[in-house]
Amino acid sequence: MITRGYKALIAEAEADIETLPVAAAKPLLDDDGVQFVDLRDRRELEREGRIPGAFNCPRGMLEFWIDPESPYHKPVFASGKRIVFYCASGWRSALATKAAQDMGLHPVCHLEGGFSAWKKAEGAVEEVAAR
Repeated sequence: MITRGYKALIAEAEADIETLPVAAAKPLLDDDGVQFVDLRDRRELEREGRIPGAFNCPRGMLEFWIDPESPYHKPVFASGKRIVFYCASGWRSALATKAAQDMGLHPVCHLEGGFSAWKKAEGAVEEVAAR
């Protein structure tokens, strides 16, 4: 039997991270010092699109891609830019932001309500071609 479920993990993460409302995130699309990171899997991107210019990092690879000592490291995580994580609804991104912050990556935050909230607020979306 588990002792803490996903709701508790998300609540604990959200108490310790910055959550960015969509209205505050939309103007950041034009900010060269900000990088949006989409944590959804490829099928989700192909089906729904993504925030323009977002870097795709499947949630399962996050810690490996952040760590510069990992053979899987991605330079985007060493850019010094503010990272705005997002997923479909804000659950994976809350946990990812907490993990990234715990690893020492700063500045990081996550998009409140995720890509669903972004689309509802008529945020810009770009298509992702199927492979």
